[in-house]
Amino acid sequence: MAFELPPLPYPPNALAARGMCQQTLELHHGKHHQAYVTALNGFVEKNEALQNKSLDEIVTLSRGKPDMAPVFNNAGQHWNHILFWQNLSPSGGAIPGSLEGKIVEDFGSVDAFKDAFKTAATTQFGSGWAWLVLGSDGKLKVTKTPNGSNPLAEDAGRPLLGLDVWEHSYYLDFQNRRPDYVTNFLDKLANYEFADAQLKAA
Repeated sequence: MAFELPPLPYPPNALAARGMCQQTLELHHGKHHQAYVTALNGFVEKNEALQNKSLDEIVTLSRGKPDMAPVFNNAGQHWNHILFWQNLSPSGGAIPGSLEGKIVEDFGSVDAFKDAFKTAATTQFGSGWAWLVLGSDGKLKVTKTPNGSNPLAEDAGRPLLGLDVWEHSYYLDFQNRRPDYVTNFLDKLANYEFADAQLKAA
């Protein structure tokens, strides 16, 4: 069964007032993410070892194998973006009390968490991602991954929030100002309700 591009959980213009314009969303979702899905399906079609495997299984199976790098890159990016669209919200930025309490417990303060996340996102050289994860020790942590990698591939914990810092995710709205894009995400777009639900599910 072929992988499919998931629909956006909001209209493509829903985030414009909060710093992500309709054109960004349409290009990012409809062109970039679709391209990863199309490429991944092409690899699966040609490789019997990948057929009937879940996305998680393909990411895990292909990680660290140079001959499967194209498979990993496209599977990883499909995996990352499925989460990313859920990590954005037209009413983002407000942190539920239970998640805020956990953030304060593990980082010291909400500001300390945001500073750590900004540092991860802005110091990821080139393309990649910044993440808020729940570690195996039960503590929240901030991490970053290059290109199409993710916490699943690196055994870095359960992701609660992920931010795409590839230039195509912010250039129309913020040009080369990645720090402003990250701050805008944390303060106006981040779906902390989703992150809180993921934390409770864990």
